[in-house]
Amino acid sequence: MCYALKYGIWNVAKIEAENVNTLVRAGYGPLTAMVLSSRGVADEKHARQYLGCGDFLPDPFLLTDMVPAVERLRVALQKKQRIAVFGDYDVDGITATCLLTDFFREQGADCVPYIPARLEEGYGLNAIAIHQLAEHGVELIVTVDCGITAVEEAALCREKGIDLIITDHHECKEILPEAVAVIDPHRPDGGYPHKNLSGVGVAFKLAAALCGNQQQVLQRYGDLVCLGTVADVMLLQGENRRFVTEGLTQMQTSPRVGVAALMKVCNCNGKDLNASSVGYILAPRINAAGRMGQIHLAVELFLTKDPLEARSLAESLCELNRQRQTVETTIYEQAIEMLPEEKLPEAIVLADDTWHQGVVGIVASRIAEECCCPAVLICLDGEHGKASSRSYGGFNLFAALKENARLLESYGGHELAAGFTIRRDQIGPFRAALCQAAEKYYAEMGEATALSCDCVIPPEILTIPNIDDLRALEPCGSGCPRPLFVMEDLEVERISQVGSGKHMRLRLRGGRHSFQGIYFSMTPETACVCPGDRVDVAFTAQINEYRGERSVQMNVVDIRPSCKAECCPDTAHYRALCNGTLCAEAARQLQPERETQGVIWRYLAAQGGVIKETPMSLCRKIVRWSGKPLSLAKLLVTLDIFADVGLLTRKKQHKYILLRARTDAEKTDLNLSPTMQRLLRAKES
Repeated sequence: MCYALKYGIWNVAKIEAENVNTLVRAGYGPLTAMVLSSRGVADEKHARQYLGCGDFLPDPFLLTDMVPAVERLRVALQKKQRIAVFGDYDVDGITATCLLTDFFREQGADCVPYIPARLEEGYGLNAIAIHQLAEHGVELIVTVDCGITAVEEAALCREKGIDLIITDHHECKEILPEAVAVIDPHRPDGGYPHKNLSGVGVAFKLAAALCGNQQQVLQRYGDLVCLGTVADVMLLQGENRRFVTEGLTQMQTSPRVGVAALMKVCNCNGKDLNASSVGYILAPRINAAGRMGQIHLAVELFLTKDPLEARSLAESLCELNRQRQTVETTIYEQAIEMLPEEKLPEAIVLADDTWHQGVVGIVASRIAEECCCPAVLICLDGEHGKASSRSYGGFNLFAALKENARLLESYGGHELAAGFTIRRDQIGPFRAALCQAAEKYYAEMGEATALSCDCVIPPEILTIPNIDDLRALEPCGSGCPRPLFVMEDLEVERISQVGSGKHMRLRLRGGRHSFQGIYFSMTPETACVCPGDRVDVAFTAQINEYRGERSVQMNVVDIRPSCKAECCPDTAHYRALCNGTLCAEAARQLQPERETQGVIWRYLAAQGGVIKETPMSLCRKIVRWSGKPLSLAKLLVTLDIFADVGLLTRKKQHKYILLRARTDAEKTDLNLSPTMQRLLRAKES
């Protein structure tokens, strides 16, 4: 049976039984205790530190330039000067804009929010906006979630007689804009202890510094800070953890009018609200306003005090999100058509004159995940293009853009997501440079499609009370992910398709226990799984409520064949052979025995046709088929040997290898293979 594993390697953390028992005695449920142990937590004190929200909020004046920013704002308030809060068009930027706008107005300020039109003005502070704000009598601009690279725009502000305060959380370049204040936790001359603030987190710090009471400001704006922090995928540790925890409580008990309306329209139950609900239900609808060029809907939603207006705005955002999904599907299908049918490049760079600038970032993210490489989508307009890019497997996009800045007109962002502008005639050179950088990175990193799992659990421990106890780990997100469990050697009892055939529902049995599972965006054909199969399942656990009945449900992340024999994923020796650094002892361990070569050949020959697999998936299938242990390194070197002597044809396609065994090939001496010769020489060195 051929299984389509999504991840080549499952890295399952180890747990210490003694630590689990200690945590259970401290009051944690068994599942929660196992997760904490897998993450290195040994006792109750350590658990409180890991899950805690911080005993205090760091002093906002630890942020560089906070003093001159507060002083200038106090002058503006005293003199009734018009202030503009200039933000970005994503959730982080919108919430930051609304937080400061509302806060300044409550202090008596004449304050206007300004978020640039995504299509006409692009990202960040720009000349169009500065001229417009100057005409409307603005004397002070405060940026949120943008501005750290606005060197030329800062100069234009000075020319127009407008003072500028920059608050941002993106990476700094060598030259900072000249402004009254530049507040960014990433400043190299800064001393703030928490570098991972969101844009709305930095805006909160500015409001708190001006107010003098952080807790008071957090109680007033916790929901906005929570929304922006979760949506921007900030690490939920320390200060951010407290932001999200208090924000979720506020959203559950006393949300502002606009947040309450959006939650109601989305059927988002306040009682069960968590960080995942914010990230997957609320955030996309808020983002739709910026992506589809109607940013005012989201701004007005968070600033309105009228419940009827809030309801109308929330419904408009939901409709806008549906339109965004339609546009996204069209762009995705067009982009996929542009990809070569054979070997994909190491980085995907595509461009088109008709694409919607507000949506290409989502499509780039989807393509990066599916093709297992960095993806860049460029919206062309005349001789120029605006790009959105997403990373994969730890590749540092911001560093790659910085290295190739000579090919770009401007760029910004961070390791995982970035944007830039480029001339049409520079797209080709940029594509070649990015592919070269990605190829080098992935060659050094090896297998990039690893799934990090918390622990293997027995069937009897997956109960409703134990799953309920997992709430102790909330809020879950970046830095404190939802627990990912593994259950081994389950029998697939039943399979059905749901959601118009898009998703797969499973019934899985382990001993006396059976479970319902749901595998989203997967079908029996694409997963290649049938009733009666024995499988290992990686999943998150949840309680499914239907007509008042509560039951355990597995949200499946990946399925692999159950495998009793050893299947080692380490490829260090193979990479050493490829780069010429293999030592004698490693060569002896790497050289495949004739029996191993025979097992691999017989498996490949038995499949017939082209085999498309990730290397680890193929390795596991051979072990399952043969019942004999096999390391991934030995499999890879054996495939090289077979290819050397013409026994198979092979192509690489990102995480996949495409193989065809040549059963009609003449017998040949495998020792004549150049790969085998390198191994033999290394053994003698």
